[in-house]
Amino acid sequence: MPDQHDEAPLPVAPTAWAQPPPPPPPSGGLYQPAPPRVGASLNGFAVASLVLGLLWLFWIGSLLAVIFGHVALSAIQRSGGWERGRGVALAGLLLGYLMLALLAASIVLAALTG
Repeated sequence: MPDQHDEAPLPVAPTAWAQPPPPPPPSGGLYQPAPPRVGASLNGFAVASLVLGLLWLFWIGSLLAVIFGHVALSAIQRSGGWERGRGVALAGLLLGYLMLALLAASIVLAALTG
């Protein structure tokens, strides 16, 4: 009877193939913006927009809420993650536009009922 240990072991196929190297980092010129801080600051215009949208201050607050909300959204977008408060700014914009629509509706209603 032949000895089983006389046979050469069969080669084992590799279980994992070599992975391609990772792609190079994107080249955006010499300047790369810093990553956002963990404690990004809340935009002040966003807070002012929300407060004025809630208070409306004889309808002028609604107009200022809309203006400050748009300024805040623009500044937050340009900050590259250094500022937060997009939701606060959108809430102020929504309230400001809602109150301005109520103002317009009340003016039209007052003109019609004379």
